[in-house]
Amino acid sequence: MASKINRPLWMGRPRWYTRLAKAIALTIVVGLVVFPFWTIVATSVASPNEVIENGGWVVWPTTLDFSAYTSIFKGDVITRALLISAGVTILGTATSLVATIALAYALARPGVFGGKPVLLLVLFTFLFPPAMIPSFLVVKELGLLNSFPALVLPVLINVFNLVIMRGFFQGVPTELIEAARLDGAGEFRILTRVVLPLSKSIVAVVGLFYAVSYWNAFFNAVLYMDAYNYPVQAVLRQYVTQGASLTDIGNAEASILNSPQSVKMAVVVIATLPIILVYPFVQRFFVKGVLTGAIKS
Repeated sequence: MASKINRPLWMGRPRWYTRLAKAIALTIVVGLVVFPFWTIVATSVASPNEVIENGGWVVWPTTLDFSAYTSIFKGDVITRALLISAGVTILGTATSLVATIALAYALARPGVFGGKPVLLLVLFTFLFPPAMIPSFLVVKELGLLNSFPALVLPVLINVFNLVIMRGFFQGVPTELIEAARLDGAGEFRILTRVVLPLSKSIVAVVGLFYAVSYWNAFFNAVLYMDAYNYPVQAVLRQYVTQGASLTDIGNAEASILNSPQSVKMAVVVIATLPIILVYPFVQRFFVKGVLTGAIKS
């Protein structure tokens, strides 16, 4: 008869009541997260009369009514705002990734001339971010008001993303870089052929962080853009929180309307859905990318 092996408590199989408690806790947490999203979607596809009868919110609509979505897309406000948000998100994410990768790689290499002062300067901006009025004056003096670069250039590099990516690059084996350098490869070739293929996880995570940031940004648009060039989040803010008509977004003299709750929730769904659809494709990189970069930094 084999002797019983004594294992530490954290290596043993949890008892049935422990597993049950974990399952219950997980179910409660998931329910608390999913229920608000489900309520928003259900309210958006419910009829206006049903929404009014249920006090403004519907958990399970009796009939599906997509008139809220059709009314939104009748005009060109939401369509244009979605196109602007998509363009700024795609171009901004690509530009920010290129800038962040280049600067992080330079700061991760030992012996780079001026590397430490530049790193301290970058970290200083993380501790003391620029105020609203100086940022506006800089954008104005550069002639970027009411132009799409105003939504990208002031937030081109995020310091947190830079530090995470720099820490990941520092973890790349030095032997691989030295071997590539002995083969005659320059820094650009080393970055593109050696470092980046080993850094797909951190690039994907940082890219998602930038994409979410650009998609959800509205404050810079309110500061630097006119109402005609608002992205979808700025339109959402004006419409849902202030009740402005979709045809008068940004107009200071627009009348405040009591818009149907279903239409408001439809706007929220349209503004949220793209990022929710993208997230599952990048989620598997999160643990590896963020933890590795953070630990090694």
